[in-house]
Amino acid sequence: MSERIVITGIGVVTSIGIGRERFWDNLLAGRSGISRVESFDTTGYGVSRGAEIKEFEPGPYIFTLSPSRIGRASQFAIAAARLALADGLVDLDRIPRERVGVVIGTTSGEPRVIEQFDDHYLADDLQNVNSDFIWSYPCHVIAEHIACEFDLAGINLTIPAACAAGNYAISHAFDALRSGRADLMIAGGSDCFSRITYAGFARLGAIASEVCRPFDRNREGMIPGEGAGILVLERLDQAMARGAPVYAEIAGYGLSCDAHHMTAAHPAGDGPARAMERALDASKTRIDQVDYISAHGTGTPTNDRIETLAVKRVFKDLAYSTTMSSIKSMLGHTMGAASAIETAVCGLAVACDVIPPTINLEDPDPECDLDYVPNSAREHRVDVAMNNAYAFGGNNASLVLKKCVA
Repeated sequence: MSERIVITGIGVVTSIGIGRERFWDNLLAGRSGISRVESFDTTGYGVSRGAEIKEFEPGPYIFTLSPSRIGRASQFAIAAARLALADGLVDLDRIPRERVGVVIGTTSGEPRVIEQFDDHYLADDLQNVNSDFIWSYPCHVIAEHIACEFDLAGINLTIPAACAAGNYAISHAFDALRSGRADLMIAGGSDCFSRITYAGFARLGAIASEVCRPFDRNREGMIPGEGAGILVLERLDQAMARGAPVYAEIAGYGLSCDAHHMTAAHPAGDGPARAMERALDASKTRIDQVDYISAHGTGTPTNDRIETLAVKRVFKDLAYSTTMSSIKSMLGHTMGAASAIETAVCGLAVACDVIPPTINLEDPDPECDLDYVPNSAREHRVDVAMNNAYAFGGNNASLVLKKCVA
């Protein structure tokens, strides 16, 4: 049995495009999905910008379940999964359903469901709350809803590891395939825009007033976003046998925990450095072989400085010649979906030999002095890409992707 695991399908739902082609075109063009928040009144927050998905309709993607009975994060996840399966030319009727698994990462699950309950409570209107709402709220329902939509009976798991959750989910799917517990895995992350998330980051003073400008001297913070990124993963031998497209090989991953602070990163970048080192070791990759790093790159003053420091610790002098960019400058921070979307971007960078830009980078911070591919996409040979994700609670996850040579 081959233990080489590859990406054969990519599905994305984002503020700059739904579906791989539109998303990738807009990403390389440096288009921003950030605008004034429309889904709720932001008057009391002191900030008003977000990366909402304005054009999404669940009907074209959800056929088995009732869209009105599931939350928005589940709708995104099902849509992205359907797009990924189509992109990967997957015929589920040819694979035993108990051998197809689902692993989804998320930060908040379905927060809009509990927000609706809160609105009824504050209006003294609980008599009009249907008790069925509780079945739509827990975060584990996102993976469950994908399984129900596609009639899948394999591994089913949701990993709520905050902003690193997508990478955690993909890593778990990677292990499930290598151990022979599944033949095909649907893996990624999904989160929807919510008042709960927005209020939390606003109270932390972490939301920028206008734009997200990672690594810039004048960066103010992140911009909350929403979306989903789903990958189809399978063994290389199976992909080749069915003539599937192959974007990249997932060569290994590394996980770590700062064990330092609930929201603040370790000041020396200890946890992120260890995650990168473990990913390099697991994938048998030297630092001089990495062509592109997809940064966590939130645009907060602390994150960007510490991430830069961590990359320098691991890559030493080679850090200065290794390209690195943050797509959060365009998508905002899509929470549990972020690193899943960024893994898809790494797969596309490996397949297409193009690196997306970090937009809004106009005045580089002297402490952030690496090559962040400012403002314009760059054609560049990408044999190896690394995707970094760092989360509250000190959860860190790095993935290494490589060009697939059969």
